Amino acid sequence: MKMPRFDWKIVTITIVSTLLLMVDSYHQLTPLKAYDRILLYLFIPLLVILFIFRESPAEYGFCLGDWKAGLTFSLAAIGLMTPLLWFFLHGDTSMRNYYADVLTGPLPLPIYTLLELFGWEFIFRGWILFGYERKFGPEALWLQAVPFALAHISKPELETLSTIFGGFAFGWLAWRTRSFLYPFLIHWYIFTLVVLLAGGFLG
Repeated sequence: MKMPRFDWKIVTITIVSTLLLMVDSYHQLTPLKAYDRILLYLFIPLLVILFIFRESPAEYGFCLGDWKAGLTFSLAAIGLMTPLLWFFLHGDTSMRNYYADVLTGPLPLPIYTLLELFGWEFIFRGWILFGYERKFGPEALWLQAVPFALAHISKPELETLSTIFGGFAFGWLAWRTRSFLYPFLIHWYIFTLVVLLAGGFLG
């Protein structure tokens, strides 16, 4: 029986991203988890791209891409999601309990959510998505959504159940625009709004 032949970049992306998620789950490396996530999910993948893969980060969605489409889709998604989130999450006690620490944290909420999500979006909608796309084509849209959904386990159930579909939608937008920045903008807005709604700050 012949040994299987592996694409070494796919192997590297799979192993490193899985280990980064595990380290994030079990350890706190800096005084604030948001700083950890910039280190783990942004800096380390970028170092791998630059010094091991010897490629440009732009090939992994670290660019503006199709900015006109990106901004159009982002504004449309924000307009659609705002009333839906208000309807489903307004006064939700599980969300309030989970996100209480975010509201009382040491950083202003928009800064905290930016730091939390910028690297988070890059690892899923940049590094994994575009790395896998070379080997698996459009199937990468679903493949990146699976670890994204699993990484939400332990968060409130309603949020977690939505992530396989939300992860695919974010992936599609990154794939369509060739940039992770537009899923990041939408996710940043959604996360900030969810925390405010959970805390009862928006009526």
